[in-house]
Amino acid sequence: MLVRWIRRRVMRRLAVIVLATTFTGGTVATIAHHDMVKRSAPVCHYRHTKSGQPLPDQRCTPGALNGAVSQATLASTICRAGYTATVRPPAAITGPEKKASAYAYRYRGSLSEAEFDHLIPLELGGAANNPLNLWLEPPSPGHQPRQGFANPKDMVEAGLNRLVCKAIHLRSHHAGSATSYLPLHIAQQLIVSDWTTALARARTASVTR
Repeated sequence: MLVRWIRRRVMRRLAVIVLATTFTGGTVATIAHHDMVKRSAPVCHYRHTKSGQPLPDQRCTPGALNGAVSQATLASTICRAGYTATVRPPAAITGPEKKASAYAYRYRGSLSEAEFDHLIPLELGGAANNPLNLWLEPPSPGHQPRQGFANPKDMVEAGLNRLVCKAIHLRSHHAGSATSYLPLHIAQQLIVSDWTTALARARTASVTR
């Protein structure tokens, strides 16, 4: 009986490792077990804007990119409907990673009130499962407990995606008229530096064509 129990435990551990290492959406980061990550995780510190919105530690979470996404591949990647669903890692992988990120950032709140978020979002070509691009984002100021997690960063991400994707619609929808779009690499830089001001700064960073 004991031998059988040990064998089952080993097989479960191997299954987690295989699942983590065979996922191919974006850049792959293997995190096989929460306790293993705990022992090697750095201590990360949240930053905050003047309004109190949380920002990640730039040392722990500087951002990372999906090499398949570029200005030349917009139409087949981030500007294609349903793209993010094809690269988003499953909860079986991100669940343990979320706990590890909470430990690294010394987050003490409820995990259900926080989001395991991509700094550079998938819709802007962020790496899907690279620890350099993932952080446990705590609730925004004014958040009420037990009301779930509504992330104002999501609206910023969607707005930047629309500005970037204007580039592929110019010829068919705006032929003969001057229209501006936001270059992909600029959008990525804006959201990494401070997501709360990214949309406002995007207006001056757009390119007219």
